[in-house]
Amino acid sequence: QVQLVESGGGLVQPGGSLRLSCAISGFTLKHYVIGWFRQAPGKEREGISCISTTDDSTWYADSVQGRLALSRDTAKDTAYLQMNSLKPEDPAVYYCAVVGGRADYNCYDPDSYDYWGQGTQVTVSS
Repeated sequence: QVQLVESGGGLVQPGGSLRLSCAISGFTLKHYVIGWFRQAPGKEREGISCISTTDDSTWYADSVQGRLALSRDTAKDTAYLQMNSLKPEDPAVYYCAVVGGRADYNCYDPDSYDYWGQGTQVTVSS
């Protein structure tokens, strides 16, 4: 059974930083993509970043470019999303997701992904 568990969310002041984690278990494919999404109340789920396990290539949406860094620890089967310079427009529930065995995925499209975590809340407030 595939399981994704996010952690690391919380309350941070504007300009602050957080590191989110996504622990993945039960996924047997060697090559897959880990995506990060966020969803604010009343808004659609937005794809913000993804990483390929094939070569650790990363992609970032324009809205977060320069402020996020995605990495992973293969020994722990965990992906990390380092978020810096957090802004008042960043609060949302942040989700990780995985897709494997496909070449026709879209990094930023939620419909491309097969498995999801439960999400972790990020709040930015002074």
